Amino acid sequence: MKTKDLILISLFTALTAVGAFIRIPVPVCPFTLQLLFTTLAGVLLGAKKGAVSVLIYVLLGLAGLPIFTGGGGISYVLQPTFGYLIGFIVGAFVTGAVAHSSHPSMKRLLTGCFLGLAIVYALGMLYYWLISRFWLGDPIGIAPLFLYCFVLAVPGDICLCILASILGKKLLPVINKQSVRSV
Repeated sequence: MKTKDLILISLFTALTAVGAFIRIPVPVCPFTLQLLFTTLAGVLLGAKKGAVSVLIYVLLGLAGLPIFTGGGGISYVLQPTFGYLIGFIVGAFVTGAVAHSSHPSMKRLLTGCFLGLAIVYALGMLYYWLISRFWLGDPIGIAPLFLYCFVLAVPGDICLCILASILGKKLLPVINKQSVRSV
């Protein structure tokens, strides 16, 4: 990897950690900016590098750094919301794969961001349901799961996907620009 790639991966790892603590208060279900930064990682860095930046974030949190919204440590895998962190990794990969499959048009960026969002929610909700049912012994029904883990949270995340697409369209040419050295 080039130095530029390592810097960008590290930057998005740090931005994701910071995004966990930037909470936007909205009625019923406040949300964080984690999705924005994990999605932007896929859009700007591509599938592999974007997913690696999010994977490093998750590994740092599991190693004990309190960078998740609820802290950190290996026991976090038993939290019902840990599935969303897994979803961020896969979502960043899919977003990057779609965004970089050809010329990154606005339509392609939006498609990638929304596919990534769908993956984040699918994995997050599945994990929530499984942990609630089999680990916590307090099963959640499909209707409450869909309401609390999707319906109330997704409107803000849709806005973040649109924002990530707009930022991606503006920033991709800057990031992909080759640095020119003066002689």
